[in-house]
Amino acid sequence: VRDAVPPGPRDYAWRSDAPASIFWVEAQDGGDPRKDSAVRDSLFLLDAPFDGAPRKLVELPLRFRSIAWGTNQLALVEERRWKDRKRTILAVSPSAPSTPAKLFEGSFEDRYKDPGTPLEEPNRAGKSVLVTTQDAHGIYFRGQGASPEGDKPFLSVLDGSTGESKRLWQCAPSNFEIPEAVLDPRASEILIRRESPEKNPNYFVEKIGSPSAEQVTFFPNPYGHTPLPKKQVLHYRRADGVELFANLYVPPGYKPSDGPLPTLMEAYPTEYKTRAAAAEVTGSPYQFVVLSWGSPVPFVTQGFAVLESAAMPIIGEGNAEPNDSYVEQLVAGAKAAIDEGVRLGVVDRNRVGVMGHSYGAFMTANLLAHSNLFKAGIARSGAYNRTLTPYGFQNEERTYWQAPEVYYKMSPFSFADKLKAPILLIHGEADNNNGTFPIQSERFYSALKGQGATVRFVLLPLESHGYQGRESVLHMFWEMSNWLNTYVKNAPATAASSSAGSTAPPNPDAPRPPL
Repeated sequence: VRDAVPPGPRDYAWRSDAPASIFWVEAQDGGDPRKDSAVRDSLFLLDAPFDGAPRKLVELPLRFRSIAWGTNQLALVEERRWKDRKRTILAVSPSAPSTPAKLFEGSFEDRYKDPGTPLEEPNRAGKSVLVTTQDAHGIYFRGQGASPEGDKPFLSVLDGSTGESKRLWQCAPSNFEIPEAVLDPRASEILIRRESPEKNPNYFVEKIGSPSAEQVTFFPNPYGHTPLPKKQVLHYRRADGVELFANLYVPPGYKPSDGPLPTLMEAYPTEYKTRAAAAEVTGSPYQFVVLSWGSPVPFVTQGFAVLESAAMPIIGEGNAEPNDSYVEQLVAGAKAAIDEGVRLGVVDRNRVGVMGHSYGAFMTANLLAHSNLFKAGIARSGAYNRTLTPYGFQNEERTYWQAPEVYYKMSPFSFADKLKAPILLIHGEADNNNGTFPIQSERFYSALKGQGATVRFVLLPLESHGYQGRESVLHMFWEMSNWLNTYVKNAPATAASSSAGSTAPPNPDAPRPPL
């Protein structure tokens, strides 16, 4: 159960702003959020030599989330409640506990109204403490500045008594800038990290209010003079009216006259309690392209259009749980992304593949089982049989015995006989993530093979939930490239049905990757 905690003292830690003072939390509801209780958690302090009575710092009506220490007169406490996504930030005085000042109250799903997080810096002992104004009454906050136009990071100062916020600086279009540090108590100079689609990140010192900034690092472009893919943030709607977005990448030099491209879509479903929160945009069109082992973007070099981070909200408003209609919402979100790409003339509807990692792999298998939108799929380190995670998964709080129909319907294992599009399963042999043990892929592969599906299973030696070895990552890309070229890029219209039953690797005559 979300917000459930052990009874008794927990979360012991040292105060970072004091030489010898210990802090901990105790549940006042027995750790059970289902019980009615005016106070959920109480916070306590005990100073050296630790032989006195603990001091109660504050009582919280929600569950304790975190604390940031500043001075004897100021610390920030954050509390949260999962049921309605409520979040509160309080200012407390460690030296004279009293009624805390409420600086912020809202939903932690609402990125557009997020006040950000407090800036911290090392003190003389090397411990992180709050960065405050000269009079110690204001706390510097930085945030992502989410907006319908994308993220616009900002720096603000919050009054430690009233919560009144004053925005000091905000990123402007054409660049993506993040405030990293306040360089003087008056915040007249700040350190920022700046990047753009054409320029890799570097650090600058900027005087607030000045149109120019002094560059202080000169890191070279990690890709040299290699042409970078073009990024476009798409905005579109699901059939039920929910606003969605995705990042579209096309190969360097691509022109609309080149026509539709084979496409790879990547996503990771997220649960929400409101449609408004689900529709909020994340990311920025002005960020530099950073490639990683898990990114789908490298496949633009192979002639694919890439729909990256396609929004897949699963919404459950009011008393409804998001997963009650997981499959329907998932398919609707995928169809909306493809439809928008087709409308733009970039996506070839008949040559679309889908991929995902972890919960995204679970998504991939479900999309192949419940729709005919995709020619093939790639599922890495996923879970496919929810009866193997009977006490909840992701943000599902109900147990298998409370909602067996939900567990059954959400499990692509239950529909192995319906999955006809080719699927590549990749898993780390040493995956110790408790929701995605390798048995998930092993059993799903066996079920698919028994049903005559086109399936390949790759087990990466010594790898856990994320892959780190150079050999593993190179092999992974080789497998993915072969799969996409065979079953998406070069597949005839009937590839999925004519190859059903085959379990041979794609392009068996291709050279093995270097190991």
